[in-house]
Amino acid sequence: MSDLFTTLKEKVVGKNIGIVFPEGNDERILTAVARLAAENMVKPIVIGNVEEVNTLAKNLGLTLDGVDVLDPNTYEQMDEVVASFIERRKGKATEEDARKILLSPNYFGTMLVHMNIAQGLVSGAAHSTADTVRPALQIIKTKEGVRKTSGVFIMVRGEEKYVFADCAINISPDSSDLAEIAIESAETAKMFNMEPRVAMLSFSTKGSAKSPETERVVEAVRIAKEREPNLTIDGEFQFDAAFVPSVAEKKAPLSEIKGDANVFVFPSLEAGNIGYKIAQRLGNFEAVGPILQGLNKPVNDLSRGCSVEDVYKLALITAGQTVK
Repeated sequence: MSDLFTTLKEKVVGKNIGIVFPEGNDERILTAVARLAAENMVKPIVIGNVEEVNTLAKNLGLTLDGVDVLDPNTYEQMDEVVASFIERRKGKATEEDARKILLSPNYFGTMLVHMNIAQGLVSGAAHSTADTVRPALQIIKTKEGVRKTSGVFIMVRGEEKYVFADCAINISPDSSDLAEIAIESAETAKMFNMEPRVAMLSFSTKGSAKSPETERVVEAVRIAKEREPNLTIDGEFQFDAAFVPSVAEKKAPLSEIKGDANVFVFPSLEAGNIGYKIAQRLGNFEAVGPILQGLNKPVNDLSRGCSVEDVYKLALITAGQTVK
């Protein structure tokens, strides 16, 4: 396991950080959960029918010592969860609505995080991104001053590690969105012991082309610098000018980014999604994520094609997001 996760494990081991896994009937989830509990990395809370979960674990040869299995259909404190949900939704749900909605494992699990019964949530092995993110936005909500959540990947290859954003959520971010994504991505980088150097990407470097698209990125840099004067950030950059020192020297000699950026903010979701997959498939980088940022408490989304190792690693990251 890379240094990235060695550092995370040191941060979270033995801290009893409660992480909810709403997909208790998924073999990959249970296998990862058993390992996390055995290693004392997190305190797993699995959502599902208790008998079915235990039977699946037994069939897989897993021990669920240290794992709580909760069923929304039989949860003894459900009245409290319903009341808290109604209060949080501020009149948008009746009690009847709430009781029906909270039978959904993702909604129930997200409420456990909101009520501090758990500290974070990992879902998506059997659910769409929308199924994971929607309850988080309605219940956990974004941090004060943050308008939207965004999704980043940590790209890892040997000793190299970079942050790519936004690769998961915002299709066509405006300048304010891009600035916000940059600031939040810098904070995510710090969680992995990276000193963030943020490059705002485009098809132009420092005015080599002008269009509404490039101006949107230029304005995002201005907004981000105004909000976080101490953040090392610049743009607009073509990728090579942000990453290759010799190209940076020619194309952007006056920039504080000298071809040494480690956080890359893409101008659109299509660019970010394509970019991280190229690095993953052609560059042999491991793509860890997406990690959702900007929420009051960590909720993270797995790919439906995830492996046991992906579940394990995203749980470690989710736990790490709770440690200041």
